[in-house]
Amino acid sequence: MRISMTCLLLALALGATVVAGWASDGVGVPAQRGEGLPFELLGTEVHDLPDAVRGIDYQIFVSLPASYAENPQRRYPVVYVTDADYGFAMLSSIGRRMNGAEPRVQEFITIGLSYGKGEYPMASRRRDYTPTQRGASDAPADARHGESLQYREYIASVVFPYVEQHYRTLPDRRIFVGHSYGGLLGAQILLTRPDMFSGYLLGSPSFWFDRRYLIRHAPAMLDAHADLEANVYLNVGEFEELRKGDHRYQQEVDMVGDNAAFTALLRSRNYRGLNLRDEVLPGEDHMTVAPRGFTQGLLYLLPDELSGS
Repeated sequence: MRISMTCLLLALALGATVVAGWASDGVGVPAQRGEGLPFELLGTEVHDLPDAVRGIDYQIFVSLPASYAENPQRRYPVVYVTDADYGFAMLSSIGRRMNGAEPRVQEFITIGLSYGKGEYPMASRRRDYTPTQRGASDAPADARHGESLQYREYIASVVFPYVEQHYRTLPDRRIFVGHSYGGLLGAQILLTRPDMFSGYLLGSPSFWFDRRYLIRHAPAMLDAHADLEANVYLNVGEFEELRKGDHRYQQEVDMVGDNAAFTALLRSRNYRGLNLRDEVLPGEDHMTVAPRGFTQGLLYLLPDELSGS
């Protein structure tokens, strides 16, 4: 089982090859093919899983925990990550790396949610992760936006049943992971169908989209919920604050301020079932914060029961 990837430098830097379901002593672990062939993420699976309603071809990428084959009765939490072209390798490797010396996080099945097959990443992200058709000013004139609710239903009606039929999962332990537009999508799911996931890792959500549409409409969406049962971890980088003239920081949008505003909206409802942590991660900007945010989010959302993490 192999998957060719184009964005694996981070996984390599983490020093953790993703090997799912093989014996812990390393006997019989497949090797890279060599002879100039592409590096591959070994021990993973790819399955075509189209959205028949919208006529869009997608795939899911799957990485199983190291203990999966050795424990045929055990079921596992499932972590679903958007932007799978980079997020899948990153998240899988971080999870394994943290458990390298001693258990820090619970073992989990990783599911990467691909872009549309054959589509440029930004075209797929604009369409599937955004809440309205009013796109960013730098988007092409013919770009599609605003199909996040349709994409949400694809995940719920197609991806979840497939994963839960084919793998030993804990359906009540689904974790959403997204960064940037992916974080915006996760925030919208949290506001509209919070029970889809038990945990949400929202990294640098693009709340600026369409004049802060999601923040402006969040109060009405929250009014629909007497309670909101979820564990939520939000993070944003220090340099995602708006400080014009200092080019370490954002020059057009205040993502730190938006993150604080969204967090305040959630806390103001005093939901008994909501467990929430938000952090501004020092020294990070929009392009560097994801690995650190993923690490801290996993420690918060999936701590190993025995480690005290």
